[in-house]
This record gives sequence, structure tokens and C-alpha cells, in this order.
Amino acid sequence: MKRYHPLFSLDLAGRITAALFGGYALAFGFTVFLSVYLPLARADRVVTASLLCFAVWVAAVIYTFAARSALRAWLWLGGLTVLLCLAAFLPVEWRSRP
Repeated sequence: MKRYHPLFSLDLAGRITAALFGGYALAFGFTVFLSVYLPLARADRVVTASLLCFAVWVAAVIYTFAARSALRAWLWLGGLTVLLCLAAFLPVEWRSRP
């Protein structure tokens, strides 16, 4: 029976949680960002952003397992999420768009 090193299981657990929660947060940030900045009517912006967020989540999951480490995956996903959310929530004057 082949035994795995304990750090291997911690790295795998970190990647799985990064893929689930970090990918979800990135998809949320992407949806919010596109819902603010797409040049469409409000309903079309929200529907388009919501449909594209699934592709972003899948890309985040793929990146998480392709990254060199779970920490690097967490840092990239977290950094992109913060940037997208800040970019979406900073322009207060655009929130009244039709």
C-alpha cells in the first residue's frame, strides 16, 4: 500500500477549497464587474454576466489545480477577486445607469 505524505493531503485540501470558495468568489467578482461595466441594458448586463460567470468559475478551478502551489492559487484568486470587486463598487455615479 502506498502511503502519501501528510503535506500532500494538505496541499490537495487547499487546492480543493481554493477551487470551491476562491473560484466562487472570483465568479462573483466577475459577475459584479460585468454587471456594472457592460454597455447593455440592465437586464441584459445581469443575464450576460451571470452566464459568463460559470465559465470563469471553471477557469478558476482549472487554474487552481494547475498552479504550482495552493498558496499561489489562493493569492491569484483572492487578488483578482479584490480587484474586480473594488473596480465594480468604486464608481458610485454609474450605479444609477438604466
